[in-house]
Amino acid sequence: VQLQASGGGLAQTGDSLRLSCAASGRTLSSYDMGWFRQAPGKEREYVAVFTWRDGRTYDIESVRGRFAISRDNAKNTFYLQMNSLKPEDTAVYYCAADPNIWLVVTGRTEGAYWGRGTQVTVSS
Repeated sequence: VQLQASGGGLAQTGDSLRLSCAASGRTLSSYDMGWFRQAPGKEREYVAVFTWRDGRTYDIESVRGRFAISRDNAKNTFYLQMNSLKPEDTAVYYCAADPNIWLVVTGRTEGAYWGRGTQVTVSS
């Protein structure tokens, strides 16, 4: 599986961006999906995940109500809609897919599929 992330860029406080992660090679219907980010000098953190077994989404408190993860099975693509952007959202954003994304959230990197990062920069 190859994941291709896109949609990052420059934004101002309050703007919106939508990140996309397109998968090729196999369908992601039986995979959890997630968005992660890493700001300069900080550790990578998970931002939002979608779990395929129950169709639920989870996100971190700092983005709740502003960001939303979604998927389009027909396009084999998932998204991160980011609204009301803040400077603290500035980071490189990565998409990932794994049969159990929570293992990735807790630190396992082997076996997961990762897209190349896309830079999001939010100015005040």
